[in-house]
Amino acid sequence: MLALYESVLEQLPIGEGTRLLDVGCGAGLFLRLAAQCGANVVGIDADATFVEVARERVPDAEVVVGDMETLPHDDECFDVVTGFDTFQLASDPGRALREAARVARPGAAVVIATWGRPEQCEAARYVNAVRRRLVPSTAGPWGPFALSSERALTSFASAAGLIPGARHDVPCVWNYADDEHLLAALRSTWFAVEAIAAAGEECVTAAILESVAPYRMSGGDYRLENLFSYLIATTRHPPQPAANRDTSVSP
Repeated sequence: MLALYESVLEQLPIGEGTRLLDVGCGAGLFLRLAAQCGANVVGIDADATFVEVARERVPDAEVVVGDMETLPHDDECFDVVTGFDTFQLASDPGRALREAARVARPGAAVVIATWGRPEQCEAARYVNAVRRRLVPSTAGPWGPFALSSERALTSFASAAGLIPGARHDVPCVWNYADDEHLLAALRSTWFAVEAIAAAGEECVTAAILESVAPYRMSGGDYRLENLFSYLIATTRHPPQPAANRDTSVSP
């Protein structure tokens, strides 16, 4: 995911004093990268374990456990709001994105990052194998690939009242030296954690190893080539008061 984070940082004017919220911040890697650019970073995630890791990774950041559908922040208080493979996994994705728009200042950037289409992501086999271990109510109605098409991503942003910008595609290669490193990474994703709670670690581990077997190299390492996409939408400026509008008429 590092390539995705770096691409977003290249596209956004993040610098000293930028106030940034990362929704579904996970273990806080993007928070740390943004903080290194000078941003004042804030994170929220539903998983307390991830939040603890993020706090250790970025000690000066404000990172809290919370629900993306009811953000504990005031209106219009962030210059940038990001969501990496986050909004489409909410119980109500539209509400989650509207919350992100609510806390963003007028004209602020709201980043919606998602998986590319399943056929563009070798890790899709892993995602689908793990999600099959979840009970339907936990898996949610949308899923990781719900916003993979350009039309779906643009429509999602527009429906939340945002102004969609251009879509960016970023190749992300996942490399793991052996089974141990692969399992450490792939069992730590939010849906793998929930699948383990639902079906047990042994079941999920077996599903992971079976799903990624085609990508095991001759030396025992793994290489999975994926494509991730993101759209930088912007919030709308409030209408200018009538008294401040230029109502002059040219002769």
